[in-house]
Amino acid sequence: MNETPTYNVLFLCTGNSARSILAEAILNEYGAGRFRAFSAGSHPKGDVHPCALEILRKMNFDVTALRSKSWDEFARPDAPRMDFVFTVCDNAAGETCPLWPGQPITAHWGFPDPAAVTGSAEAQQAAFGKTFHELSKRIRIFLALPLEKIDRMSLQKQLRDLHNPVKPE
Repeated sequence: MNETPTYNVLFLCTGNSARSILAEAILNEYGAGRFRAFSAGSHPKGDVHPCALEILRKMNFDVTALRSKSWDEFARPDAPRMDFVFTVCDNAAGETCPLWPGQPITAHWGFPDPAAVTGSAEAQQAAFGKTFHELSKRIRIFLALPLEKIDRMSLQKQLRDLHNPVKPE
């Protein structure tokens, strides 16, 4: 019997209150059984942004386990071994990340920070909705890749290319 592996994925952002939290929840929902997603930040805010929780609840996602946490938690020897590490904000992509055991495949998938949107509650909710849908699209593409059949170098390139998809001419 050929058993399908479960892949561990870590989404990184600076504050770990919005984008990385959304990505964690989305991948855990859509990749259930095949993926375990985590999120962390270099300078975690300590709380998940209320608009992130609101959009996830609205989409019927379980938010009970979501929390803002430091990436140091995943650099410890007893941490889950990551297969993939994705940065979802430009600040975290530019920082010196810890060394992740096992040499996970890494890529940068930058998204504008919906938590930085000021103005009305509607504008903030719209920003979180847009980020949720863009992350969902990218994660669905990731989930469609035949990971077991692609060599490491090709997979690395495909994952990095997801940041800047080629537009049809």
